[in-house]
Amino acid sequence: MVARHFDIAGLVQGVFYRAQTKEKADELGITGWVRNTDNGGVEIHAEGPEDKLKELEQWCWEGPPRAIVANVTVTSTDEKPYASFEIAS
Repeated sequence: MVARHFDIAGLVQGVFYRAQTKEKADELGITGWVRNTDNGGVEIHAEGPEDKLKELEQWCWEGPPRAIVANVTVTSTDEKPYASFEIAS
């Protein structure tokens, strides 16, 4: 298992980005969280197998149909003991 932090910029709030990220993470068996940021973006902490995190990264560039993703920055981070994937506030 590895952990990644994703910062997503663009038109990603108010377009169901968090809800659909949770659906995708659940589908991939990834744990962690997703939340809106104060600067209008979305951030994700995701943990799982490297190949599944790569799939999530590819999905993040597209997002839900109404999203307009300008950039996705991915950094390695420390693992935490998450049991599921949640929408954080």
